[in-house]
Amino acid sequence: MRFLIRFSYDGSNFKGYQKQEGYRTIQGELEEALYKINNNTKVKVVAAGRTDKGVHAVDQVAHLDLDVNITPYKLKRAMNSYLPDEIHINSAMEVPDDYFVRYHVLRKEYHYYISMKEYNPVMRNYVYQHGHLLNVSRMRKAIHFFEGEHDFRAFVTENTVKENCVRTIYEASITRKKDVLDIKFVGSGFLRYQVRNMVGALIKVGTGKIEPYEVKRILESKVRGKNGATAKACGLYLVKTTLESDI
Repeated sequence: MRFLIRFSYDGSNFKGYQKQEGYRTIQGELEEALYKINNNTKVKVVAAGRTDKGVHAVDQVAHLDLDVNITPYKLKRAMNSYLPDEIHINSAMEVPDDYFVRYHVLRKEYHYYISMKEYNPVMRNYVYQHGHLLNVSRMRKAIHFFEGEHDFRAFVTENTVKENCVRTIYEASITRKKDVLDIKFVGSGFLRYQVRNMVGALIKVGTGKIEPYEVKRILESKVRGKNGATAKACGLYLVKTTLESDI
């Protein structure tokens, strides 16, 4: 039986999503819980994408196969009973045996949070604490250069091995709530570190290190070294994964 699960997690204490020997990861915890449910038989969880160390998710999706006969409702309850408090299964549903989740993703929505307030140790894992005012109007001018279909090679850390860096960003915006910035990106998909690298460039704009139009120049250069700023992982959240079945 193949199932589709939607889940959320606090990535603070994990090495990232992808399973790595000797490290605590989201995938590792999911598969450990499923091993117990599947009569001590290994289960591979295939997610729609990976998140890095310290990145959070509100709506991640994945598919998995089980040998046992179990309802989606009981699978959700069983997984949540075995998983640590940092991970929660929001829903589970049965899907066809040939369903492959990555082929059904239409768009993903990421948010990055920046605090311009005094440092707060309680929030150190959940927002990037810049601690100084940023020029938001300049950042808003710059962020719109990311919208549309582009080769994002200049904002991908592993561009030497990634052949296709073309992605489409449908929406890019910045909302200010008092002294916290909410930077939103909605796109067809995102490459490793892409959002954090784009935010890094926006922070440079906000601090006056580069002009807004230089973001367009960096993007068109397709050279990673022309940006060179990666925002910290703590402020990044995968907020929504939209599948074909959601429309």
